[in-house]
Amino acid sequence: RVGVEGATAREALRDLERRVPSLKGWILDERGELREHVDLFVNRRRQELDTTLESTDELFVLQAISGGEATLDELLVSTRKGLFVVRGARRGELEILPRQFAGLEVEYACRDRRSGCYFAAVTHGQYGPHLYRSDSATDGWQEVEGPRFPTDVDAAVERIWVVEPGAGNDELWCGVAPAALFRSTDGGATWELNRGLWNEPSRSDWMPGMGGLCLHTVCPWPDDAERLAVAISAAGFWISEDGGASWRRGIDGLVARYLPEEARQGAVDLCVHKVERAAVRPETLYMQFHGGVYRSDDGGSRWIDIGSGSGLPADFGFPIVADPHDSDRAFVIPLNSDQDRVTPDGALRVYETRDGGRSWEPLGDGLPERHAHATILRQAFCHDGAKPLGLYFGTRTGELFASTDDGLSWGQLAAHLPPILAVRSA
Repeated sequence: RVGVEGATAREALRDLERRVPSLKGWILDERGELREHVDLFVNRRRQELDTTLESTDELFVLQAISGGEATLDELLVSTRKGLFVVRGARRGELEILPRQFAGLEVEYACRDRRSGCYFAAVTHGQYGPHLYRSDSATDGWQEVEGPRFPTDVDAAVERIWVVEPGAGNDELWCGVAPAALFRSTDGGATWELNRGLWNEPSRSDWMPGMGGLCLHTVCPWPDDAERLAVAISAAGFWISEDGGASWRRGIDGLVARYLPEEARQGAVDLCVHKVERAAVRPETLYMQFHGGVYRSDDGGSRWIDIGSGSGLPADFGFPIVADPHDSDRAFVIPLNSDQDRVTPDGALRVYETRDGGRSWEPLGDGLPERHAHATILRQAFCHDGAKPLGLYFGTRTGELFASTDDGLSWGQLAAHLPPILAVRSA
């Protein structure tokens, strides 16, 4: 236990090196960055080097338990018949733990890595959607207060699509149908409707997609609580620069090929399927559209087509994943078309770009090559943030696949699960 000084975790570790010279080079590398297999906690939460500190904070430096090999730890697999938790070493033996919420539709489950809290959006056939929170993925689930529309709003939550940690302390965002955004400032215990988006004047013109009028994607801006973006099916991409008080559309460059050509100009019923922000360059975003793959380099105001004539067998699909370490790298899983929502040629393939979408290459070593007419939904593909990157996806036919080497090789983690709705690394 050493007393140090510093306004940020980085400054505190530099002061630690001055006070204990034998630690120099063990925690921070020669660039002043945290070493790859070192974990940093402020009090009980994993934090980054630029986290600000209070005088009473405790800073913990821990070696990764992996011994140089990142661990899978936990994978949260949401299905139509419960939540499955896959736990174990990243390249070792895995265990599927006892099912949670048996028989119920779990739309989405995730873990807030800052607090360690788990969240599960569960829909009961008769009693509708409810949000649960727990300190463990396998017990102790308790329903939280909301998200729920206030009494002066004539609407009811139909489905909870996503829970996303925000940039502020204890801040979380929740997207629901009918296309509403809720915010929590107490770690998910209570939720408040974002009135700015709900009262958007164009709302009466918004049209639902096949999954309903849903706000399925929230893209916070790292370390800036004022900047936020959301995607809605089928009402386009929306940007706020004042913490959600006001919103503007970010749709320039998107082409709705499912509309007659004469109706595309000025259309607002734009069916965005999924968007991910590039963590290392937050102004870069990748989008899977309803017919089209796009990239934006200005925070979502203008979009560039990166799906046509670039090596993809089709540019229709649902999920998209951006590499958190490389803003030029992203992954998609194409489907034939909106009329034939299965993988092309009966071959299950993930496609990767390393040049911002100018070209795409298939990654399929270990994936089924024949008679694999699979469908992967928008929330059912994720990464684990490790190096090399771990990639995980599930199909509507209940198969769960994983790669722990940047997508070069794949293996099947599970088969015969219920239809998989979402996959998230905890």
